[in-house]
Amino acid sequence: MPSDHQPPGPGLPPDLPGPPPRHEGTLIVGASQAGLQLAVALRQAGDTSPLLLVGEEPYAPYQRPPLSKEYLAGELAPEALAFRTPAFYAEQGIELLTGERVTSVALSGGRGTAHTATGRTLGFARLALTVGAAPRRLDVPGAGLDGVLTLRDRDDAVRLRERLADARRVVIVGGGFIGLETAAAARARDKDVTVVEAGPRLMGRAVAPAVSAAYRAAHERRGARVLLSTAVTGFAEGAPGRVAGVRLGDGRVLPADLVLVGAGAVARTGLAARLGLTCAGGIVVDAAGRTSRPGVWAAGDCTAAPHPQTGEGRVRIESVQNAVAQASAAAASMCGAPPPKAQVPWFWSFQGDLKLQIAGLSAGHDATVVRGDADGERFSVLYYRDGALLAADCVNSPADYMVVRKALGQGLSIPPGVAADVSVPLKRALPAPGTPRTPAAV
Repeated sequence: MPSDHQPPGPGLPPDLPGPPPRHEGTLIVGASQAGLQLAVALRQAGDTSPLLLVGEEPYAPYQRPPLSKEYLAGELAPEALAFRTPAFYAEQGIELLTGERVTSVALSGGRGTAHTATGRTLGFARLALTVGAAPRRLDVPGAGLDGVLTLRDRDDAVRLRERLADARRVVIVGGGFIGLETAAAARARDKDVTVVEAGPRLMGRAVAPAVSAAYRAAHERRGARVLLSTAVTGFAEGAPGRVAGVRLGDGRVLPADLVLVGAGAVARTGLAARLGLTCAGGIVVDAAGRTSRPGVWAAGDCTAAPHPQTGEGRVRIESVQNAVAQASAAAASMCGAPPPKAQVPWFWSFQGDLKLQIAGLSAGHDATVVRGDADGERFSVLYYRDGALLAADCVNSPADYMVVRKALGQGLSIPPGVAADVSVPLKRALPAPGTPRTPAAV
């Protein structure tokens, strides 16, 4: 966690106590991708009122996806992760306060006051929460040992990259995107790597069984061991305070001098709950980013929102695309403008030379079509419900990915029988705009 004594960001005086806070403009709590996008979108919409973006970390908003990819692989310096230069914030009239944690918020009559851990008092007329998510931690013996790490923010990534340089045996707890991306980076450094997944397959909540099986085989071909349906019950101590192994449910102990826990993430809802906002696996928002309380919006990984394509139910999506889309919708709502057109959700996971791109959301599918050669590590899985295209997982198949993303964006489908025929480029199977999503019989 960043220190509570970081210097103030540009445009804010360091003196405490200061003058009474101004109760105007927008306070954005969370210097994340969603937080920055919300501030930028407000300016682009013509909002000239004060904007204050507050973040716990001592850094300006930065890219998170490269942390487990290019940065961990040694291809990026930390400074290269920043979204914008310092001059950008001044030019846009965005006040940035870093290294500061908002601990409480009081609302009254459409205005509010926020208090920070260092004693600052911040007034505002509108509030947005873009506080993201926190890594899920294991409540098992030894979880606090030195060498048991998580990966969510820049400091985590710096620590992991430094420790990976000297590690010999690396155990990854969790076979999701973060875990497998880290496994690929560790194997690229010729480390001994074991992936331990509690579920019956890798990336089980995100991809089809065919993709899970192909990724297990691919990681094993590259020298990693993969243990499925295997519980972790604790961590063994070697030197005082240092991890030396991972205890499994069957009694085995895997030797390890470095452990990454990649067991998913949980929405950060503490501040929202103290505000009395409705939370259910995330801060509940509508399609415009409005929370259950007037004058308060939320966006990004911390939210549970209606399905972006159907408007049904609630989903929590962790992705760059979703953070940008939700923040843009919230900014439009704040300005009284119509929301932007809903976008097709998309995701990616680059695990060494395995490039997985996902378009759409596959939940609720009743059929799949595998297109290409899974053993050859170049294939796609298309998901259907009642014969209509829902989503696709594309492995080293960027052309398929772009076609599916285009089809979903235009409300089109691709007949399953045509999709299965690899002799026909998928783009040739794309029907004309206006064609019903339920395909004709093939």
